[in-house]
Amino acid sequence: MLVGGLTTSLPDQVSALRVLVPGIRRDLAPRGPKVSVVIPAMDEARSLPWLAQRMPKGIHEIILVDGRSKDNTVAVARELWPDVLVLQQNRSGKGNALALGFDAVQTDITIMIDADGSMDPGEIPYFVDALLAGADYAKGSRFTYGGGSSDITLGRAFGNRILNWTTNKQYGTGYSDLCYGYNAFWTDVRSIFALDAGSLTDDPNEKRWGDGFEVETLINIRAFNAGLHIAEVPSYESPRLFGKSKLNPVRDGLRVLRTIAAEQKARSHDKYRFDRPRALAQRFQWLDQSEGVVIEMPTVRLRPTGVEFTAQAAE
Repeated sequence: MLVGGLTTSLPDQVSALRVLVPGIRRDLAPRGPKVSVVIPAMDEARSLPWLAQRMPKGIHEIILVDGRSKDNTVAVARELWPDVLVLQQNRSGKGNALALGFDAVQTDITIMIDADGSMDPGEIPYFVDALLAGADYAKGSRFTYGGGSSDITLGRAFGNRILNWTTNKQYGTGYSDLCYGYNAFWTDVRSIFALDAGSLTDDPNEKRWGDGFEVETLINIRAFNAGLHIAEVPSYESPRLFGKSKLNPVRDGLRVLRTIAAEQKARSHDKYRFDRPRALAQRFQWLDQSEGVVIEMPTVRLRPTGVEFTAQAAE
């Protein structure tokens, strides 16, 4: 495939790797809620064609947040998605990119996905299913039944397990995969995350609290503290298509630990408490259009009351 002057054919072993866990591929319902996909990207021009090829039909808007790429990421994105909304980061870090992207969303549902090819856009309809089945926040998980990873190392898996255990112990949550960034939520819960999108006057080299990879942990904890209904969606992670990961396990792991501690100190069940009845009244037109799809996922104990919530649509 030739896009933006780049040949993007994949090595045979990478292509084979991506069919280890096959699933039914489908598009979004044309009469369903409008969905935006937020994609943080920095120097990912070669990976974007694969992402575009796997993107289901029915996505209302693609929002690409560019981290001042040195390659032609932006040009390739505009060629692949002529209507793409491209934003330039005003600071640095994945958290800042997500904050900018979330702030620009004007649709009913927001999806966050990486640009490196490690997350399959073909799974998006299953995240939307979880939201239509009653969840406020759909959390992707590599470690729940049906998920998996051919990318995570033993060291990272061990670290993730420690961070999961610490968070679940500290907050009473039941997350199986704290540090995975493939998630979806009804856009009306966006304010709960309280991410700082900043302004054009910000120092581009500055990284504020929440601007780094710790953003995923911060979102997960604030979603729980606000009393959101959370469902875990099985997801499969593949190795990134090109280049090296920007994640530093030690540095970013320590930032996650600091986030867990800092959010515990700042914890308030009232500050970001979610008005769920009001939100459900606004979403009713979508929830009432269920096609009878049952979401196969484990029951997740992820509410402050300890009440179990299983995402399952009415037939």
